[in-house]
Amino acid sequence: MEVKATLKVVDQAGLKSHPGVCKGQTQKQLVGFPELPTDRIRVSVATYEAGSLEELHWHPIESFYYVISGHATIRDIEGKEYEAGAGTFIYTPAGIAGAHEWEVKEGLQLIAVRATTEPNRKFQFTVDKKTKRSYIDLDELVRRGGMSFRSHY
Repeated sequence: MEVKATLKVVDQAGLKSHPGVCKGQTQKQLVGFPELPTDRIRVSVATYEAGSLEELHWHPIESFYYVISGHATIRDIEGKEYEAGAGTFIYTPAGIAGAHEWEVKEGLQLIAVRATTEPNRKFQFTVDKKTKRSYIDLDELVRRGGMSFRSHY
């Protein structure tokens, strides 16, 4: 019996950076994207410039972040602040209760893991801090393939 290797070893230095969801953020797509598909996870390296702010938002899937370098203040839906630096990890459960905001104090780099490879499940809903109302811009909804959905029934 012959077994063909499926192991992938990639130097991220050769990967292109793409604009992120907020001003001052870029992402390198590692796995779970068309260039290197996976079954269930999506991983990228996100880099934020000092002074970047990713507004309060939530995802309909769980997310995990591991801070490689830099420093940021993370806020939850209640406004509680957490300091995050190298070695810190952040887990956000799916839904508005897991909402979070990043205020980058010094250049931040982190590994971002999403619990799906389906772009139409990786939505990011911005939260109005006063009303807790959530929204997503139409162009972002279109970009993520969210104009129609498969039925869950």
